[in-house]
Amino acid sequence: MSRYAALLLLAAILWVGAGLRDAADRWVEATVLPPILTESSTEVRDRHGVLLRVFQVENGRTRLKLALADVDPTFIEMLIAVEDKRFHRHAGVDPIAALRAAGQALWHGRVVSGGSTLTMQVARLLENSGTGTWSGKLRQVRLALALERRLSKAQILELYLTHAPYGGPLEGLRAGALAWFGKEPRRLTSEEAALLIALPQAPEARRPDRHPANAQAARDRMLARVGLPGKWRTAPVPRRLRNFARLAPHLADRQRADDPLADRFDVTLDGRLQGQLETLARRAVQGQARGLSAAILVAELRTGEVLASVGSPYYDARNGASGFVDMTRAVRSPGSTLKPLIYGLAFDQGLVHPETIINDAPVSFGRYAPRNFDGHFRGELTVREALQLSLNIPPVLLTQELGPARLMASLRQAGADPQVPGGKPGLAIALGGVGLTLTDLVQLYAAIARGGEAIPLVFRVDSEPGAPRRIMSAAAAWQVGHILASIQPPAGSGARTGQIAYKTGTSYGHRDAWAVGFDGAHVIGVWLGRPDGTPVPGAFGGDLAAPILFEAFGRLKPAPAALPPPPPETLMVGTALLPQPLQRFRSRDAVFSPADDAPKVQFPPDGAVLRSAPEGLPLKLAAGILPLTVLINGAPVHTGLRRRDLMLPMQTAGYSTISVIDARGRADRVEIRLSE
Repeated sequence: MSRYAALLLLAAILWVGAGLRDAADRWVEATVLPPILTESSTEVRDRHGVLLRVFQVENGRTRLKLALADVDPTFIEMLIAVEDKRFHRHAGVDPIAALRAAGQALWHGRVVSGGSTLTMQVARLLENSGTGTWSGKLRQVRLALALERRLSKAQILELYLTHAPYGGPLEGLRAGALAWFGKEPRRLTSEEAALLIALPQAPEARRPDRHPANAQAARDRMLARVGLPGKWRTAPVPRRLRNFARLAPHLADRQRADDPLADRFDVTLDGRLQGQLETLARRAVQGQARGLSAAILVAELRTGEVLASVGSPYYDARNGASGFVDMTRAVRSPGSTLKPLIYGLAFDQGLVHPETIINDAPVSFGRYAPRNFDGHFRGELTVREALQLSLNIPPVLLTQELGPARLMASLRQAGADPQVPGGKPGLAIALGGVGLTLTDLVQLYAAIARGGEAIPLVFRVDSEPGAPRRIMSAAAAWQVGHILASIQPPAGSGARTGQIAYKTGTSYGHRDAWAVGFDGAHVIGVWLGRPDGTPVPGAFGGDLAAPILFEAFGRLKPAPAALPPPPPETLMVGTALLPQPLQRFRSRDAVFSPADDAPKVQFPPDGAVLRSAPEGLPLKLAAGILPLTVLINGAPVHTGLRRRDLMLPMQTAGYSTISVIDARGRADRVEIRLSE
């Protein structure tokens, strides 16, 4: 062949080769890529970054988002050394590895080694396609070449580490590392890394929990291929698949519902404490009435950050559908837990002082006649004692003076959302006739603990702090807390009086049992009852909820934080040294009425018409300081009287005025008419 002809042949070959190359380029460029941004499991993490909840993606799989920076570089080096040595040099297909695999297959009559690159494996994982046919392998080659042109090597590695199968419902290195070893990929040992490199090649046949021998053999081969010492091969493989954490499920559900497009939520909870209090809630309902549920909420006073939120003991249908109900958000009757707010507002308004005398006696407001829980009345006692004993009459009297509307406004100012049946509040709200949630009550008590200043509770790490709102003065808040701290702790709690300020409550019909309390740093609320609102006979806040409250404080920290000292402006004196208007409580309507202990003519009643009798007219007196003086028409008929019933010498028909005066000069009188 002449030199000219040879040059023409070479030119023709180059021209054909260029055409084939251009055709191949057009073939690769025309490749339609499958979706690369596939859905990953939504994660909920606590304040320390610990996983609380992982939501599954399609078909119940767990696929966790992963960045290459989150993986130990040694793992990447081992993976490339074993799976694709020339990963950083080829363009998606490794011709050397492909020729080697083909030659070994022809020589041995079976597949000895695979020729797939990591990029080709990514192509297969993205399309969920097999490699059993030439057309399938060709599609992977085309897609691998296209991926290399459009993505960086780091992006391809991230896709592999996100989609590689690790047995069962697990996809991706993070899911595999957490499920098999309980740790993130950046903390893997060499033998753990070797097993996780071997698993995707045969994820079911090498599952350590089902085929431990296969798993260990595959791991050891990986260790040998990367030249690690044989001592690593003595380590056992894991024998069980760890369940992903499912802590704070109600809060996690709520966060996801509020922002369904987010793939990660960092909440303020403490995972360790959350787990302990969920266990405590389950123990609280064991052996109790069927269907009983429990809820616990813990928050920091300084920041308002919620550290634990237990919506129910079980997040399942163990007690019907009630396990799925978040009882920290359910509207219930608060029972007596609003009484501290009432007293605090009364202190602020100058109606009473903790040492003011108040009368716990029968009273009625139209058709509303409140009674104490035990049906007994204590008579005169201090306001401090009335709150300690959780009596019902005094807070209703104070609410009458404050006005129900003021009480409702203060609840809203504290961040609560009170619900009133019929929409119009009455005096019954003082004793639980209003709907509140456990979250509302915890926020309210946090405000009292903060010296009367309310801030919103915070559930997300990235939340902006809310503006503080004052609901009562610092002195009034301290007085309330000081009284609550003097209540005896539950027997067996190990706490001393004065360490924790707390209040219990029981709603009408024993439907709800409450306990809410605080120390110098935290506030905790506890609720027990049935989510459907049916009664729990014999359920009392002091018996059921208070022990759980104190145990929750014990789980939170070794010892309660000290309660604050009184503000400088706090008036701390006994009853006798109080200003005269504060020594004894009298309603505004009673300012111009006789005092409760003033003398009173009980019989005859004012305006009575009576028949005269030879023996005279019976007179019955009540109250008054002895001795008494009795007058008829202004003339004294008895002086120095030391009894309260006698016969008056009255037989003359006509009108008469009967008066009685006690030792303090207080008087009462009636007018009567005697007929013949």
